[in-house]
Amino acid sequence: MVMEKLGNNLKNVLKKIAGAPIIDEQLINELVKDIQRALLQADTNVKLVLKLSKNIKEKALKEQPKNVNPRDFLVNIVYEELTEFLGGKNEPIKIGKKKPFKIMLVGLFGNGKTTTTAKLAKYYSKRSYKVAILSLDVHRPAAMKQTEQLGKKINIQTFTNENEKDPIKIYKEIEPKLSQYDIILIDTAGRDALSEELIKEIENLNKKIKPDEKLLVLSADMGQTAEKQAEQFHKSCGITGIIATKMDGTAKAGGALSAAAVTNAKIKFLTTGETENDLEEFNPEGFVGRLLGMGDLKALLETTREAISEEQAQDLGKRFLKGEFNFLDMYEQMSAMNKMGPLSKVMEMIPGMGQMKLPKDALQVQEGKLKKWKIIMQSMTKEELENPDILTRSRLDRIAKGSGSTTGEVRELLKQYRQTKKMSKMMKGDPNKIMKKFKGKIPGM
Repeated sequence: MVMEKLGNNLKNVLKKIAGAPIIDEQLINELVKDIQRALLQADTNVKLVLKLSKNIKEKALKEQPKNVNPRDFLVNIVYEELTEFLGGKNEPIKIGKKKPFKIMLVGLFGNGKTTTTAKLAKYYSKRSYKVAILSLDVHRPAAMKQTEQLGKKINIQTFTNENEKDPIKIYKEIEPKLSQYDIILIDTAGRDALSEELIKEIENLNKKIKPDEKLLVLSADMGQTAEKQAEQFHKSCGITGIIATKMDGTAKAGGALSAAAVTNAKIKFLTTGETENDLEEFNPEGFVGRLLGMGDLKALLETTREAISEEQAQDLGKRFLKGEFNFLDMYEQMSAMNKMGPLSKVMEMIPGMGQMKLPKDALQVQEGKLKKWKIIMQSMTKEELENPDILTRSRLDRIAKGSGSTTGEVRELLKQYRQTKKMSKMMKGDPNKIMKKFKGKIPGM
């Protein structure tokens, strides 16, 4: 879960608003202090926190519009100010028509720059761009080998030269080959700490390459030192955006988020896991929505699109609402869920679900069940998948034996199927019933 501790603290603020008998100045002061405490514990810049809390207090104490619930009014102020604090409207990178579009990644050693470059390559290749990675990290041992291995894994062309120790020379040598690509991702060297040598190298590369985008990679666990680094890199090459890595861990991440405000370079992407697909475009509105438990429908739709085609989704949706739902449909759903990533990540994107305190171990058990059920279904015949009602005791025993499961586990899957089908019949012909379930869980709905 993204910034779990900060999210839990902010959700508690919303609960305090919901449970308050009256909304008065005393409550507003308490809420502002709670928000300050939550952000400071997350290593956020003190000046920025004070400015944010001042804005919330001033707006909350103003006369509220008529016919607006005072609790909704206050929640909306918190939401809007946190969104503005994190950059307001998202500003995605616009890939120009000029070929190649050059994106240079900079940052210190240990922030995940090389793996992030590969994730970015995967992200753009899935969007039909012809992408290549150029490694100019001549200092870290095996850096170029790592780039080659990652490129091979995600089927992306990589350019390296382990025999040359001058990154400018490597770029000059490979530059003529780059014009055939839409996007070139350039991985530069990092160090354990900022040094004059590193700064000079970045400055020289920036002058030679003239990248269209210069992205600073910052780890979520860096704390407030992230701001100082962001300032120095900004002076060296004028960074145009930030990628915050390791956002799925227990790190506080406030420093990395504050760095954006210090440099006026917006956060463009977050990495939220170890696999090549665990990178998402940063959208402040959706991010704050997740922190507050309101969900992030835009990110959910993007994740869903990557897991299942629009045609498949429409067809599955129609069958579901008609009550024409069998094991094959359920199998397709499970396959899509697996592609979407961990269940906990998907849950926090669904409006209302982020406010439910679902135990981590319960979610992990559910993920384990999905994998087990998929194996069980692979042991069924086509006839059984299309018509689960024909499953007799002898068939259940055969399926259990073939999948290395118990008959009880097969029965549990059958029970899950029947419950899902029952729900589809309840909502038959009325998709709006789904959204009604969210009302009352999402502030302002």
